[in-house]
Order: sequence, then C-alpha cells, then structure tokens
Amino acid sequence: MRASSTDIEPMTGPDAEQEISVPSEERAELPPALPEGLDWRDPLRDVLGLTLMPVLQQTGLGMPSDPPAPAEPPAQSDPPTRSARPAPSEPPAPAPSEPPAQSPTGTADRVPVTLSPEKLLRKQPRARSGRRLSFGSGADRRRRLDQLETLRTPLDSCFRIAVVSLKGGVGKTSATMVLGATLAAARADRVIAIDANPDAGTLGMRAPQQTGATVRDLAAALPDISCYMDVRRFTSQAANGLEVLANDADPTVATTFDDEDYRNVMRVLSAQYPLVLTDSGTGLLHSAMRGVLELADQLVIAATPSVDGASGASTTLDWLSANGYEDLAKRSVTMISQVRGLKRLVRVQDVVAHFESRCRAAVVIPFDEHLAFGAEIELDRLRPRTREAYRDLAALLAEDIPRAQREPRPYWHSLEAARTTLG
Repeated sequence: MRASSTDIEPMTGPDAEQEISVPSEERAELPPALPEGLDWRDPLRDVLGLTLMPVLQQTGLGMPSDPPAPAEPPAQSDPPTRSARPAPSEPPAPAPSEPPAQSPTGTADRVPVTLSPEKLLRKQPRARSGRRLSFGSGADRRRRLDQLETLRTPLDSCFRIAVVSLKGGVGKTSATMVLGATLAAARADRVIAIDANPDAGTLGMRAPQQTGATVRDLAAALPDISCYMDVRRFTSQAANGLEVLANDADPTVATTFDDEDYRNVMRVLSAQYPLVLTDSGTGLLHSAMRGVLELADQLVIAATPSVDGASGASTTLDWLSANGYEDLAKRSVTMISQVRGLKRLVRVQDVVAHFESRCRAAVVIPFDEHLAFGAEIELDRLRPRTREAYRDLAALLAEDIPRAQREPRPYWHSLEAARTTLG
C-alpha cells in the first residue's frame, strides 16, 4: 500500500546532518503589485515583457517614476531544530558604486558628446566650388601646379590673343569668353575680351549686361579717354573678373568698324589691360581683320570635327601661310570643339593629328550644354572636362608669353609707357 506524504519519517543516518529545515515563513514571497501610475509604455515593457517588469521594479532596474516602498521584513521564526553546515567564509563584497543620478523621467542623465571641429569637417561632404582648382595627386598634381604657374607668367607688355575662323558656328565666341574667364580667374591682371566683328557680334550676350555701350562708342570717344575708369564705362564685367567690350548685335547699324578703328581701340586697351582677347568676325577679308592679324601675338584657329569645320580651319591656315602670316600660323593653336552626334561618325584623333602637323598644338573641347545654350557663360556651370580642356588651351597660349616679351614692340605696346602717356 502506497504511503501518503504525512507518513514519511525523517531521515536518519550520516546524511541527516546535511538536511536543513527551512521554516515556511521564510519562503520567498512574490513581488508586490506594481504601484499605480506606472506607465506601461515604458520601452522596457516592449523588450522584457509584462512578466519580468515586477521583478525589475523591485530590484531597482525597472526605473519606475516613484521608487516602490520597501517590503516588510519577514517575521522571525524559531531556530531550526537541526543546525546547517556552516558555509565557507567568503571575502566581503565590495561596496557598490553610487548609482547614476536619475533624471525626472527616471532615466540616467547622459553626458553630452561634443565633436571637435576637425571631426565635424571630416563628417561633412566636400562642397564643390567653381573657383577651387582640384589638382589631384602625384604626377597629375605636379602637372596642374606647373600649368597654373604657366598661366601666371608675368607680363611687362600687353599680350594679345585672337580667335579666328573662316567659317561661322564653330564655337569662336564661346572660346573667347571661356579663355578670357580662365585667364582672369588664374591671374590678378586685368583681362578684357573685345568683339571685333565688323557687322554684328554676339560676344556681349555671353556676359552680364552692365552697360549698353559698344566698341563703336569707345572708338568715337577715344579723344576723351585718359585713364582706366574712362574705358571701364564702356565695358561689362563678369563674376570671374573678365571684362567684355561688346559690339552692336544689329547688322543694320550705320556706324562702321574698320581696321583703323580697331587699331585705335587696341592702342588704348593695350595701355590698361595686360591681356586682350579678340573675337574676330567670320572670314578673313573684312577690313578689321588685317589689324587683328598684325597685332596678334597668338592665334586660336576654331574648328569642329566635321568635314566642313575641319576643312574651313585647314583653309584658314593655308590662307595665313600664303599672305605673309606663316610664322603666326605655325605657332597658332587649333581648338576643335566637339558637336553632339558626331562622336561616332568622325575619328577625332585623325583630325587632331592633322592639325598638330600644321600648327603648334591642337586641343579638343568636349561638348557642353551650357556653351551650346548661347546665353551668359559661367565657369561654375561648365562640366569638369570642359574646364580642364580650356585650362590646357589657355596654358598652351601662355607658353608663348616669354617669346612675345623678347620681341621688339612699338613704344605704345609697353604698359608702363602707355600708362604714362594716358596719365
């Protein structure tokens, strides 16, 4: 017959010493109920669940809004009938460290993390700036620094660059503007671009409109010009520092602009501007073209990688060599402006090789929507490859500055003598 639990007798024998009699009053009590007002939306509720929250609250880990009241100590009972084996002595536990200060919401105060300016700068993305030149690293950085040094070659007399073409629509006016802006951004000198088209010019449309005066007005007012500020009244200035002397865009104007007018205007401009760029008219036989070629130190032959664009530039070099400008043609630089849609039809490298055999160098200018738009030109809105190509072109032109400074010049070409004459 199976014995009930009340019939079990106490243990006897050597193992009896290990038995510990625990009074029923010392049994662990369940944690007290949660105090009223506990916000169950506390984040610990979602993580630990409802079952563990009471335990955490009693031990101080639940971080309630108000600490729970201490529980009543259990009533002392009679000593056990049999003594338990003494537990081995243990080293005293270290004093607990002071708990962190509690914020009014029950969370520990957090020390604000501060970032140094250096860390902030490393975390922020680099902002693109059209005025900052990116030199890269290694050999490319060295090349860019050498190029910038070439662009800043000192001048003791006016250096004149003319952009010419036998054919229109090859990027001649855009090249004049971007070249002038590139030189003005790299140097601290005054740089001006002049529209020498005898019929109608569009150079003024590529710069901010600060005045309605034109090169024809300046030619008529030459007797009253005595200083830079007198010239400045006829020009508009872009953000990069390039000044533009525009021309009439209406081909029906009665006032003519011929070779004599161009020479007189260049005499005044050469006295005030170390760098002068000329956007010549289409063709080579108009009256002002003779003065443009005779006064130019460097020529830029505008071309495109097309049959008519390349043949027109080649014919320009033929005409220059046959009419007494052979040396000017040999040291000129050909600019090949790419046109969208012709990349896959024309072998651009063959066009480049042809002009490199006929002049000093050839530079390919990639297609750029900003230039093709035909409005005001801003360097910051050009593609990086386009800006790089124009810097290469400007550096090639600046390489000729030492040669031009060594050649004898008329007295009025000297900047110091011309400024003394004009006051």
